Amino acid sequence: MSERLKESLRRAESRGGRASVARQIENWIAGYHPIEGVPDEFMDSDGVARQHWVKFFVALAKYSQKDLAQRFETADRLIRETGMSYRVYGETSERSWPLGRLPLLIDGAEWAGIERGVAQRAELWDRALADIYGEGRLVSEGVLPASAVLGSPDFIRPLHGVRPAGGRWLRFYAADIGRGPDGRWWVLGDRAQAPSGAGHALENRLVFTRVFANLYRDLNVDRLAGFFREFRAGLVAAATRSEPRICLLTPGPYSQTYYEQAYLARYLGFLLVEGGDLVVRDDKVHVRTIAGLKRADALLRRIDADWCDPLELNAASQLGVPGMMESIRAGEVVVANMPGSGLVESRALLGYLQAMSRRLMGEDLILPHIATWWCGGPNAIETVLSDFDNKAISGAFIENPPGLDNGRTAIPSELDPARRERLRRAIERRGVDYVGQEIVRLSTTPAWIDGSIQPRPFTLRVYAAATPDGRRVMPGAFCRMSVNIDARAVDGRGRDIRRRLGARGSKPVEQTTLLATGDNVRIMRQLGNLPSRAADNLFWFGRYLRARRSDAAARALLLIARDRKRA
Repeated sequence: MSERLKESLRRAESRGGRASVARQIENWIAGYHPIEGVPDEFMDSDGVARQHWVKFFVALAKYSQKDLAQRFETADRLIRETGMSYRVYGETSERSWPLGRLPLLIDGAEWAGIERGVAQRAELWDRALADIYGEGRLVSEGVLPASAVLGSPDFIRPLHGVRPAGGRWLRFYAADIGRGPDGRWWVLGDRAQAPSGAGHALENRLVFTRVFANLYRDLNVDRLAGFFREFRAGLVAAATRSEPRICLLTPGPYSQTYYEQAYLARYLGFLLVEGGDLVVRDDKVHVRTIAGLKRADALLRRIDADWCDPLELNAASQLGVPGMMESIRAGEVVVANMPGSGLVESRALLGYLQAMSRRLMGEDLILPHIATWWCGGPNAIETVLSDFDNKAISGAFIENPPGLDNGRTAIPSELDPARRERLRRAIERRGVDYVGQEIVRLSTTPAWIDGSIQPRPFTLRVYAAATPDGRRVMPGAFCRMSVNIDARAVDGRGRDIRRRLGARGSKPVEQTTLLATGDNVRIMRQLGNLPSRAADNLFWFGRYLRARRSDAAARALLLIARDRKRA
């Protein structure tokens, strides 16, 4: 521990008013050693602790070890009781949500810069999608290669020339960001197809707020309710009716993030529906309910675009709604996000994003992204192959191009000679399927590991929503932390990922919530809005439950009769 850090702890001790506070913190961070050359959220390059972290640890150290253990156990119990879970791709059973013990703290001034950058990026992509599916000036003026657009399976040709209901292609956007070696925040990837994680970030925040209520209030952590309220207001304003019915369209209970989808629908007051619950009549989308068809004015889409409409897209889809594309073309339904917005996630476009920003918005990007070379562009393949071992190779369009196992990013220097040569030849043969990117070393943040605090790599997923007053960024983030010390990358599909709360502290915040409390509970009876599928499931559940109870009662009577006969 450096002398400057010890001095920070002595000052914290004097402010905390307890001699044991500094000693407690010293015990926690005795083995805390940031990785050389990698930025750390807790300590700067000179080993000096940042003050907002010191303030947090001082507040945390006021709890005894026994009290902390009980509160952490309470958080785990709340997760189990509420059923917080997720499903790993390829597995059939759900896992309990692995919530980290410590929040991520970001200074308010620094967070303001992130907000501006993410809001700018969301607006840029929205304008880019409007141009790509509209006038096509980016392509005609040479800013964007046509092959980079048409080669992507996320380009939905039936929507060319369509203006979305409400005027926006992108209503809910997410950016995965990380702090680079220079200390700046860099965008690692864009999410627009059906961004996940916001519901988990909300649930994480609520769990920790219940367990450490005083701590979060003292740190002035912003509430998330205002963000979700304004996102909902944006969907309401985009609909044509004054009291629209908004639905969350889910792939169903076998989705990896079904719990989050159900939780968001309940929190926002949306109707959770599957494709089979919806039908298109007269170009309008309706919900099949026990009282007949009810108009669905807006859909929060959580199924991939290709599965939305079996009539015009993937004919094998049983998740979508036949005729949905025609309803979108007619402007009769608001969809967030529009099918085709998954084009934003194409790595092939990243190399052109700066030029797109200057053309569409007249300004440079606030948040840079990692250097990317699409091997279908001029001279890009030579750039990638000339420095092959120092690049990360990923697929540009298709999920599993030759040479990349299971679609994962490959680092050539870590491959055996045969696989390395096979990947190189695949790029030389068909470069348009690959991108080369700068290898990113992620920064680290304090993590609670077996009773001590240690550095671990992390990424943040930051969300921006379209509201009636423009773009708003969620005042918090979905933080994904690796349990491994490898600071180069965090693979979101791996088994070693733990999700944690992202937070920031600044000034006192408004205490607002969308949850019902004891003094503001409103009872609303909306008769006839229960989807027919849900009603059918409830009917058979009741029948089976009644049969089970009748069977149990009959068995009990038989036992009583037998006992009386013996007596």
